[in-house]
Amino acid sequence: MEQRITFITLGVADLNKSRKFYEEAFGWKVHESSNGDIVFFKLNGMMLSLFPATELAKDSLSTAGASGFKNFTIAYNVRSEAEVDECVASLRKHQAMVVKEPQKVFWGGYSSYVADPDGFLWEIAFNPFLELDAQGNVH
Repeated sequence: MEQRITFITLGVADLNKSRKFYEEAFGWKVHESSNGDIVFFKLNGMMLSLFPATELAKDSLSTAGASGFKNFTIAYNVRSEAEVDECVASLRKHQAMVVKEPQKVFWGGYSSYVADPDGFLWEIAFNPFLELDAQGNVH
């Protein structure tokens, strides 16, 4: 297998509520291939998709409704500590739940965690050991 990820699909409780959250809180634009059943956001080299949790469970032959910590997080890295603070402040204005306030962390960076409407955790982080290019890709 090639070393890459093409899609990350989040199983969501309310497709329209989640779509609105990512459009308004994150300021992201919906990809034209989205429809009433699934929502796509084109990111830097991959897609984030939102799909009803019950349908995703059926598709993956899994049980829907698991709650609690999802055992993974999604990270959005920025170029400075100040940018972490700015992103979290903006997300807070859009009713994102701030799970962990921005702070210096044990590995030498600065980060915060926010939750989307379904509780998926997004780390908003500045990592002084990683360089980001103009598109936000890790070098």
